[in-house]
Amino acid sequence: MPSRPAAGVGARRALIAAAVVSAGAVAGFSGCGGDAPAVELPAGPTSQPNIVVVMTDDQTQDSVAVMDRVRAGVGERGATFSESFTHFPLCCPARVTFLTGQYSHNHGVIDNDGPEGGFQAFEDTESIAVWLEDAGYATALVGKYLNGYGADDPIYVPPGWTEWYAAPAETEQDVYDYSLNENGELVAYGRAPGDFKTDVITDLAVDFIDRRAPEDRPFFLFTSYTAVHKAGPDPSPRRPRDCHHTSKPAPRHARALPAAELPRPPSFNEADVSDKPRAIAQKPRLSEADERDLERIYRCRLRSLLSVDEGVARMIAHLRRAGELDETYFFFTSDGGFLHGEHRAQAGKVKVYEEAIRVPLIVRGPGIEPGSEVGTLVNTADLAPTIAGLAGAEPGLEPDGASLLDAIEDPDALGRRTLLIESTGGKVAVRTRRYLYGLRGNEDEELYDLRRDPYELRSLHDDPAYARVRATLAERLERLLQCAGESCRS
Repeated sequence: MPSRPAAGVGARRALIAAAVVSAGAVAGFSGCGGDAPAVELPAGPTSQPNIVVVMTDDQTQDSVAVMDRVRAGVGERGATFSESFTHFPLCCPARVTFLTGQYSHNHGVIDNDGPEGGFQAFEDTESIAVWLEDAGYATALVGKYLNGYGADDPIYVPPGWTEWYAAPAETEQDVYDYSLNENGELVAYGRAPGDFKTDVITDLAVDFIDRRAPEDRPFFLFTSYTAVHKAGPDPSPRRPRDCHHTSKPAPRHARALPAAELPRPPSFNEADVSDKPRAIAQKPRLSEADERDLERIYRCRLRSLLSVDEGVARMIAHLRRAGELDETYFFFTSDGGFLHGEHRAQAGKVKVYEEAIRVPLIVRGPGIEPGSEVGTLVNTADLAPTIAGLAGAEPGLEPDGASLLDAIEDPDALGRRTLLIESTGGKVAVRTRRYLYGLRGNEDEELYDLRRDPYELRSLHDDPAYARVRATLAERLERLLQCAGESCRS
């Protein structure tokens, strides 16, 4: 592999060195926990690594179980973050948090549309792409960008992107009969088998890898799939017949996973929701017909992941063939989770429950111990400063998230942190190792002791035994809602 310019922050500062910060070394709200050993970092600059980020749309953490290639090619070769959360369980705000490392109350995007939502609300002159391109990287986005992107100008290319293959708003979620802005030119795709959008996204991603790998210049590739999100109408004559009004799998996967069963944890179709906020407390119990439809939707969502799984395997194979895999950090994650009947919610993601806020995060790369598990609390805001650190790039704004590189230099740096969750309609929450405390306006409080109640069946916000915990978490929430930069991390 050709040599590359040295980075100010060496790549061998590696990401998590890899599970020196393990579940056993993470402290909870109670303040107890073991100490992880310190890691001695290599001195001096090293080469800049390639960085590949694969992001899905609305994927639950548990659904990675059907992605054999992701688990084998990334998880078994790298680190799985078991306590990974989205900062904002909605597409556009979460993706802007990924791009900037900032919480939504600082980057200003708090919805998918409207005056404070969508692409129009994002000031795109500062992003991870700008920082990495300034640091010498060739950068590319392939797939979904932000909700509302391209509505006014479908051939606009934001700053920082050396190459650009993005889905404009009009057909953003369609899997056939859609367009992509390919470096300033609108390219139409039809209904042929080869036009299935997930496969086209993969084709463009591996083409970028193949062209950029022989160059001396390092590259950053953001492959952003629209699966598992609900897709638009499928006009293909080969379409899956039972996946209407939900995710659309590739025709080759139309009958895959026939035995996949809808998860029914204790929170599914919850018997007593009187302790929940009004929006949940007023929901009727799911009927048998509701449950059958949820299972249909769930299977289609899983099937839509199979082509993503194949895409990840293809990217890894092309990196290996080019001799670049050992010099590449490969991230697999999602912008948010999804509810499939938990707490009587038949669909949705803008809740602060575990199913909506937990997301997969799996990373392989130089210095990461294969097959390791990292139990540190992390969220979407941590990815931009981590990637900037790996690349030796200088962020143009101060991230609210913490670089995961800090966990190498100081095992306690992230151990006792509190994560902020923001959502639509004024819903906010804080998540620690043990507790989740949520609030909407000055009403609808929720408090769950996740050690004793992992399925969030009983809110303890009015339990006198938890009054001190409630007060402490409420104070943390108030502070974090005003935080910026360092104050969000301390």
